[in-house]
Formats: sequence, structure tokens, C-alpha cells
Amino acid sequence: MAVGDPGRAAQKSDGASAGSVAPERTEHHVIADGQALEIAGEAAAEERLADARFGPLRGSLLLAVGVVLAAVNLRAAVTSASSLLGDVRTGLGTSAAWTSLLTTAPTLCFAVAGLAAPVLARRVGLARAIGVALAVLGVGLVVRVLGGAGVMLGGTFVACAGIAVANVLVPVVVKESFAHRIGLMTGLYTAALQGSGALGSALTPPLEGPAGGWRGALVLWAALALVALVVWIVGARHRPAAEVTRPARHASWGRLLRSPVAWSVTAFMGLQSFMAYVVMGWLPQIYLGAGLSKGTAGVMLSLATLVAVPFSLMVPALAARRRSQSGWNAGLTLIAIAGALGLMLAPATVPWLWALLLGTGLTVFAMAMTVITLRAGDAATAAGLSAMAQGFGYLIASTGPMLVGLLHEATGAWTASLAVLLVALLAQLVAGVLSGRPRTV
Repeated sequence: MAVGDPGRAAQKSDGASAGSVAPERTEHHVIADGQALEIAGEAAAEERLADARFGPLRGSLLLAVGVVLAAVNLRAAVTSASSLLGDVRTGLGTSAAWTSLLTTAPTLCFAVAGLAAPVLARRVGLARAIGVALAVLGVGLVVRVLGGAGVMLGGTFVACAGIAVANVLVPVVVKESFAHRIGLMTGLYTAALQGSGALGSALTPPLEGPAGGWRGALVLWAALALVALVVWIVGARHRPAAEVTRPARHASWGRLLRSPVAWSVTAFMGLQSFMAYVVMGWLPQIYLGAGLSKGTAGVMLSLATLVAVPFSLMVPALAARRRSQSGWNAGLTLIAIAGALGLMLAPATVPWLWALLLGTGLTVFAMAMTVITLRAGDAATAAGLSAMAQGFGYLIASTGPMLVGLLHEATGAWTASLAVLLVALLAQLVAGVLSGRPRTV
């Protein structure tokens, strides 16, 4: 009978349905079935391994609270110190170069520790790695007030190492555990982070008197890290790392380093961090140089960081619904450029306006975290891309605070420093457009 004969086809179909006639099986079919089973088994094994290394963390309400509390700790450690920078320098008898190094320490540490974060997550598990990061942060916040200038720097590096690891890994939690709420969770996370920056700069100076000086005021922030650690331990659940027999598949560094998408995300992350840490590290000093009081200068930094909170809640959720985020990235950067121009040309005229514009521009941090999750195809790639963007990105950002401080020291004014900030913002504009295009690594 010829191939495709209807009679034979009907006979085979009837036999298969009734169970009376088994379909013909050749060696080729058996091999193909075996290969299919092997591929399916490997895929399932990879999924189990990925679950063990990177989660799965339950997308629960308590986990969401843990994410937010972790974020609350990630800026206050920096802005609390910058708001008392003059008192710290006077109390420790340090130079302007040491002060510039202190403002640069966070970004340098973020770069080094950020690159190591995925390795730590694969070794001990995602949830444990973030728990360790919060514990290290708390220890660093205590250590930095216990001695002289060297101890202050060392404690700052330790605290920032914890911040860096959490910075890299929390977006992975969002990608994996809140895949259908990436915009909302990224908004909550970044809003909490921005809000903590405002709290650090606004509350630390008034606490200086009741706490007995700048040391007492700064060490109080360690209690917040302890609260976040307790909630995280309760809220985060994952499989033990001991169940894993070999590393989970993840995005190779070679593939990431060859990806234009990954580099555009990295440049955007680094340049917006350049702006953020210049603002957080030096904005009060710029306003003090313009004749404002210490209290008013601290309030201006609080205003700049606080105004980013509502925008960080709204913008990522809105932007994530669109195929491209380039328009959002460009618009927020242009607002920051307007604020930097005003700060350079007339800092004391309407200081609150420049603070508001710069603070609105700081919302690009939320967009940088959003594009990390959107440009990554899966949770493992998100871990690699987050490490690359924050590791290399913070190397870019680390040049900002020190360069701004040294230029001010050399010129005695802030004009050259703010001109450098404007150049970085123009580069950020280009990187924001490129990283916002709808592509994935």
C-alpha cells in the first residue's frame, strides 16, 4: 500500500485508540524518544539547580516587606555621613583629600563587592547572601564610629560591601519572585531606597545633639539594619544550597561583555550613579558655599532625595508597561540637567527649585534598576547583568565624588565641578536612550 493511503492511516489510528494494534516503532524512533527524554531531564535538572542556587523565593507579602526594608538601609548609610561631613572632618582632623576619599568609598566598594555578589549567591543561596549583606552592613555602621580616620574609612568600606551585595541581588529577587509585578516591586524598592536617603540626611543632624555627637548620631542607623535582617530571615525562603551538586547555569561573562545591550545598561547605571553620589556627597557643601546654613543645606539634600520617592513609585510601573523605556530615561535626565545648570549659575536664588529638579532626576535610578530586569531574559541572566551593570557601573561612578571634590579644592569654587556633572549627564542621556530600547541579553 502506498504511503499516505487513507485505509492504512485509518487502521493505524483505530488500532492506537483501541489499544489492539501497536504503531510501528523503529530504532530511529527509540533513539529520538530517548534523546527527547534526556533533553527534558537535563532541562528539569537545570531548573532544579537554578531553584536551589537562585531561589525560588516566595513572592509573598512578607518577602515584599523584606525587600522594602532591605532597600531602606541602602542609602541612609551614605547620606547620614554626608550630612555631617564637616563635623566628621573636624572631629577626626582630616584633610580635604581624605574627605574626597570618604565620599568615593561607597562607589569603589560597590564596584568590587557588586562583581562578587553572584558568586556569593551561587555558593550560599540568594536569600542567605542578602541576609549576610544586611548583617555586614550593620557591623560596618558600628565599626566606622569606633576609631580614627582609618577606622572610619574601613567601617565605611565594610558597610558599603553589604550595600553592594544587596544592590546587585535584590533585583534578582524581583525578577524571580515578582515576575508579573516587576514595575510595582521595582518602584517600591527604589522609593524605599530614595526615602532612606532623605531620612539619613534629614534626621542625622538633629540627632547629633541628643546622641552626644556625630558618632552617636551615625551609629543609630545600625539598628535599622538589624530590623531589616530579622524581617528578611523570617520572610525569605529557599532550598538549601547543600542540595546542589554543580553550579546552576548562568549568563557567562563572555556573553555579557560582548553584548551591546549589556554595555548600554552598564553605562546608564554608572552615569546615573555618578550623578547620584555627587549629589548625595556634595550637595550640602555646595549650598554651604553659596551661603546657606548647615541645617538648610541638609534640608535641601533631604528634599532632593525625598522628591524622588513618589516618582520612583509611579515611573517604573508605568515604564515597564511600554516596549521602550527610552523616553522616560531621556526625560528624567533632561530634568536633572536643568537642575544642575541652575545649581551652577544661581545656587542660592531658588535653592529649593534646583533641589527639586535634581531630585526628580534621581528617579533615573529606578529606571536603571527597571531596565536591568527588563533587558534580562531570566533570573540567572538578571544576576549576571545586575553584577556587570553595578560592578563596572560603580567604577564609572567612583570617579565622580572624588573628581568633584578635588576640582573644588583646586579652584576654590564649584563651577568646574558642576561642569563635569553636566558632561556626565549628557552622556547619561545617550546611554538612557540606548538602554531603554526593547531588546534583551
